Amino acid sequence: MSGFEKTTDVVVIGGGAAGLATGIFVKRHGGLGVICLDGAARVGAKILVSGGSRCNVTNRTVTERDFWGGSARVVRSVLRAFPAPRAAAFFAEIGVALHEEEDGKLFPDSNRARTVLDALLRELQRAGVELRCGERVTDVCRQAARFVVTTASGRQYQARAVVLATGGRSLPKTGSDGAGYELAARLGHGYVETTPALVPLLLDGDAHAALSGTSHPARLTIRAEGRRETRLDGALLWTHFGVSGPVVLNASRHWHRARLEGRAVEVVLNLCPGDTFDSLDAWLQAHGSTRPRAGVATVLATRLPAAVAEAWARAVDAQEVTLAHLSRDARRRLVHALLASPLAVRDSRGYNFAEVTAGGIPLDEIDPATMESRRCPGLYLVGEMLDVDGRLGGFNFQWSWSSAWVAGRAIARAASARAIVAGEGGA
Repeated sequence: MSGFEKTTDVVVIGGGAAGLATGIFVKRHGGLGVICLDGAARVGAKILVSGGSRCNVTNRTVTERDFWGGSARVVRSVLRAFPAPRAAAFFAEIGVALHEEEDGKLFPDSNRARTVLDALLRELQRAGVELRCGERVTDVCRQAARFVVTTASGRQYQARAVVLATGGRSLPKTGSDGAGYELAARLGHGYVETTPALVPLLLDGDAHAALSGTSHPARLTIRAEGRRETRLDGALLWTHFGVSGPVVLNASRHWHRARLEGRAVEVVLNLCPGDTFDSLDAWLQAHGSTRPRAGVATVLATRLPAAVAEAWARAVDAQEVTLAHLSRDARRRLVHALLASPLAVRDSRGYNFAEVTAGGIPLDEIDPATMESRRCPGLYLVGEMLDVDGRLGGFNFQWSWSSAWVAGRAIARAASARAIVAGEGGA
């Protein structure tokens, strides 16, 4: 083997969702020799903790509008090559039946992430991909028409194609420590500075502590200096440290990106999404006519959790006031507070609690038709390590499946083309 541990067609670096799927799709498209290397003793830790350990595999409808980061055109091209219905069919084929929940989220019928991981590992083995755990890759270099992949154990693997599927920096305890970015840089790639995404936010003060455990619909508006404001709707959850819930997780990447860019940023909370100032003011006046003796907090509690209603009434000194005694100015202050209360965000819970990473390898450095590097022929990049991050709801997993499928098909086609040329040359 000329000093190499093994020579093969393809080495996939990373045994997470994108890496396992790429290995499977390479074999399905071309039957090439594939080795998947991962530094962990057991792969799939991030799959196992995702979706509350239930694994939100994909969504009923996925488009480029569900993602942020790099070029929407590139994201659209990759998603259309392997859309959500094909991902659902793939999982059904390998024994994972899915069911739909709110907002189009697709979960395994077992409601266990382990079902998804086990099915991927079985299919990987059935396809003939060699999985080697505990093999942390420390270097990748190109020598002539091949790559040499070196691991911490000193082993070296030679391959014609290499796939980087190392993930980002989120949930580092699962093995995602950003090491893949350095490997890509050595092979000529740039880097969009990363931040946590889909992560709970920390608030100043302690007013939120009294609301801990309370959830309700909300709208968050992120206003960053020099940027168009972003409005997001969804459930908000108050916690002992600040706020969480789907709308907060989706908003977190925008707050972090603004801070990273040195922009002043404000997060504004609307407790009554769908209402205008006039409609909410009219609603309070109507109740004032029909229930003049009712307390302000009592009336607010007909549409908000009681604890939240009391907190907002208290904020305008109306916690002990009846609607009959609520002055016009106080009523208007209350309406404004309900529709636009600034949240004193001081930070997030960071990568240790982030579900995904924003930033990474620039999308303009890969060919969306193949996922092949434009900087280093034969190198393919998939999954979270690219500058793409989706909103909550199965979208980031779908990016993994789609980018893996595109790369797997392209690698097989490239090998087939080489074989044809080699055959012609020998004729």
